[in-house]
Amino acid sequence: MVSKRLGRGEGGRRKFLAVIDETPECGRAAAYAARRAKASGGVVVFLYVIDAADFQQWLGVGEIMRAEAMEEAETRMARVTDDLREAVGLEPETLVREGKTVDEIRALIEADREIAILVLAASDSAEGPGPLVSAVAGSGSAFPIPVTIVPATLSDEDIESLC
Repeated sequence: MVSKRLGRGEGGRRKFLAVIDETPECGRAAAYAARRAKASGGVVVFLYVIDAADFQQWLGVGEIMRAEAMEEAETRMARVTDDLREAVGLEPETLVREGKTVDEIRALIEADREIAILVLAASDSAEGPGPLVSAVAGSGSAFPIPVTIVPATLSDEDIESLC
């Protein structure tokens, strides 16, 4: 069970969480989350999760792979953050964690009681909505906070008009 959310009436700030990854649609989720946060006086949080299972190699190789993955995470996060800082004028909180993405999302939600909404983007691919949307939707138990799923086909103008 997730801890009680800290509302604005209790001195909290509504935080919108978007996951940054290598999928093309993650930029749509980040754009929506940033614009919703700005429109509601909230904060946007960007989370990048590195799959720690990728580093179960021999000691030296695993450490090199971990360093490369961290560099890629920081580069990707900086690109998204810079784009949205310029477009929306909002300074996001950014976090990089290691583990399984859904587990790290849940752990962050539990640790930060101000996170109120998870924003994901559904791929427009014929293969389905994408691995993260599928994992969250099929997680077996109810997700601890509301989840907003944004179509990957929304333009910046569409997102702006919705927020």
